[in-house]
Amino acid sequence: MKNTKTLSLVAVAASLALASTAGFAQTKKPAAAAAPAAPAAAGAILYSPQQLDLIIKERVAQGQPDSPELREYLKQELINRELLLRAAKAKGLDKDATLRTQMQVAADTILIRSYVNDVLTAKQVGEDVLKKEYDAIKAGLGDKEFRASHILVEKKEEAEAIIKQLQTGAKFADLAKASSKDPGSKENGGDLDWAVPSNYVKPFADAMIALEKGKYTPQPVQSPFGFHVIKLDDVREAKAPPYDEVKPQLAQRLQGKILEDHVLELRTKAGVK
Repeated sequence: MKNTKTLSLVAVAASLALASTAGFAQTKKPAAAAAPAAPAAAGAILYSPQQLDLIIKERVAQGQPDSPELREYLKQELINRELLLRAAKAKGLDKDATLRTQMQVAADTILIRSYVNDVLTAKQVGEDVLKKEYDAIKAGLGDKEFRASHILVEKKEEAEAIIKQLQTGAKFADLAKASSKDPGSKENGGDLDWAVPSNYVKPFADAMIALEKGKYTPQPVQSPFGFHVIKLDDVREAKAPPYDEVKPQLAQRLQGKILEDHVLELRTKAGVK
């Protein structure tokens, strides 16, 4: 029921989703028989030192301490990977059309991720911008929070019948459990918990604000979801979360907007509507 705006990097998620290859067909045509790979010469290096350095840097960045044991373990893993890779190529799997497409998608994803990082690094969100965004959101929340309950039905006549039952002494929570079409609040007796008015569609919010504590709407309230009977349970002063607590989410929100605008610019230049 609540119309909460979600803070998310939609465009980033869309870009990184390209990494998934689950959508590709897994049925492969039999590959042509290939000659077995030549055995590695004695003492040959079966791993790339550059790959080893890269993986170690990633592990250290994740908080794992560099150590001789870690290096030896990763080296052996790279050797195993190289031997498996050679075996796969010897079998001709690198010629399979589906696998080649999957490998291309994976390679493209790495480039896209790097490009996205470049874009966001070039347009870093400053502290002043973050605080301005925080103040704007805080002002939009208002100074009060409301705890309301509601009963949602499809037809106005149903809502009017519920109001008549309330007028004769029926309990709001019981009627909500029996008649409400809102699965998110029905089992809680219609309780919507604490929220600011901006979390609701306007007709609902306006009717809720106009109520006295403990009262319900004398007439059905229509919204895009249907018809509501609304009861105001309580009101309290709104308390916005501290700036430092929501700063990461604010940065993510603004970075998402930067990337969204950049993708829109690329689409416009490419003539994509």
